[in-house]
Amino acid sequence: MTTPPDNDPPAPVSSEYVPPKVWTWTKASGGRFAAINRPIAGATHDKELPVGRHPFQLYSLGTPNGQKVTIMFEELLALGHAGAEYDAWLIRIGEGDQFGSGFVAANPNSKIPALVDRSGPSPVRVFESGAILLHLAEKFGAFVPKDGPARAECLSWLFWQMGSAPYLGGGFGHFYAYAPHKIEYAIDRFAMETKRQLDVLDRRLSESPYLAGPDYTIADIAVWPWYGGLAKGLLYGAGEFLAVHEYRNVQRWADTIGARPAVKRGRIVNRLQGDPKSQLRERHEASDFELRTEDKLEAKSA
Repeated sequence: MTTPPDNDPPAPVSSEYVPPKVWTWTKASGGRFAAINRPIAGATHDKELPVGRHPFQLYSLGTPNGQKVTIMFEELLALGHAGAEYDAWLIRIGEGDQFGSGFVAANPNSKIPALVDRSGPSPVRVFESGAILLHLAEKFGAFVPKDGPARAECLSWLFWQMGSAPYLGGGFGHFYAYAPHKIEYAIDRFAMETKRQLDVLDRRLSESPYLAGPDYTIADIAVWPWYGGLAKGLLYGAGEFLAVHEYRNVQRWADTIGARPAVKRGRIVNRLQGDPKSQLRERHEASDFELRTEDKLEAKSA
């Protein structure tokens, strides 16, 4: 029996992460949005929310979730529902506005969008974008079937979006575009799921012009900012990576909805990125859409 020499190299040490028995928050999560994530809820500071003169007060940001609600408001106004006038206040999540006491009172989950419906005798808070869409649709009797199979189909696709989009945004989008390190396993896992979701939509849209059937509904309004944006290469710079051009029915649907005037207006409200002319940081009057110069945008947000 031979004895190994003393100068043999040490055995390699595994770099695989081993979770502790009890997780504790000892460091930031890393990545582009590390500053807005924490393991506890509640307010971090006192700050009341502003209140405008319209029946609906929206506190939001022009992300896909925020766009759903501003598109809905603009569609309602386009139908002639004057009671759907709204003030859209900008919530800068990168600066922690969502952790102010007023916002937490409107949405204890500290996520945009949050709506305060002041059209009745007492203010009513509504949070989660799907709940806001359904609240408005039922209040105005628009963009949701009243009963029967059509209503069931609409609500099924609405809640499909609520359950599916976290895999697209918090899963694929985070690991592909925002995480501090590229992790092959994570990107592959969520790219596979995102492509499966696109295929689900493409198959449905091969049968029907819109998700719930022949009519445009809150299901389309909910899904379009996420999956329509993805199909048109607007999310995460991932269009080529995911070969989104292959989903021809999704492309047709995305183009049809994107051409709607109310959608064009709604998708720029509370927007902070891109060409200043494609931003309306706050919306308080319909005429605000005509005032999108950089100087006026800064003045309105000051």
